[in-house]
Amino acid sequence: MSQVELKPLSDSVGAEVQGVDLSNLDDATFGEVATAFDAHHGLLFRGQDLSPDDLVAFSRRFGDLDHAPIMENGKTAVAGYPEIYIVSNIKDGDGKAIGSLGAGEAVWHTDMSYLDNPPDISMLYALEVPPAGGDTSLCSMASAHDELPAHLREKVTGLSIKHDGTFNSGGFLRQGVREDSDPMTCEGQPHPVICAHPRTGRPVLYLGRRRNAYVMGLERQESEDLLDALWEFATLSEYTFTHQWRVGDLLMWDNRATMHRREPFDADARRLMQRTQIKGGSQPRPVA
Repeated sequence: MSQVELKPLSDSVGAEVQGVDLSNLDDATFGEVATAFDAHHGLLFRGQDLSPDDLVAFSRRFGDLDHAPIMENGKTAVAGYPEIYIVSNIKDGDGKAIGSLGAGEAVWHTDMSYLDNPPDISMLYALEVPPAGGDTSLCSMASAHDELPAHLREKVTGLSIKHDGTFNSGGFLRQGVREDSDPMTCEGQPHPVICAHPRTGRPVLYLGRRRNAYVMGLERQESEDLLDALWEFATLSEYTFTHQWRVGDLLMWDNRATMHRREPFDADARRLMQRTQIKGGSQPRPVA
């Protein structure tokens, strides 16, 4: 008998997995979780009690893990766990941030899409949450692709977007990158607008982040207009789900089939999350 109970979170993306303890997951149950993930592109597990070892062990079942990038405070990750990235607005006794991304909005984006081989999956585990705000939304790039109006589909077929590597989703300049707010000249990696999902082959939009994005080969204004239209359509409410966090929640999403964003929250409130990231198994590729 299956222990996995699924509760869809929206018509287009996400499902809550009930009856599962991620710190004690047998192979058969994990197989069901992995199948559900490829069907829904986002999974929510509530009421988890995960040590750093537990979080890393569960994450690693999906593939090799990236080491966390340097945070805005110049430090790396959780001591002894280079795979865990701290997302937090909390400051230490010296007034320095213990993590990254602060309390502001994190705009719609796909994690680290500026890389040649971006990560496949991200997981976020809640240790402290504010009384209000800080909600995380997912947006289905598979559903948005399937419903893309004919005139937009015709325009983007065969095109690539340059994904900016200058600023992160909170608007902070990345470590070691020159500041450049010009989409024509900023550093970035082109990827096809329409990609084949690396595990299922399903066509998905791959948009990344709007700031500094550029459609390769187009005039600047033509690129801006096309990107504005794509973002407006892809982030319609029918393609999204918004999650209100509780302590012990783990939310994971497919970076090749979703975008996500974060609502701002009171900077005086505390929010502490741990994130892991599964390495990309292949470069984004166009649909055959």
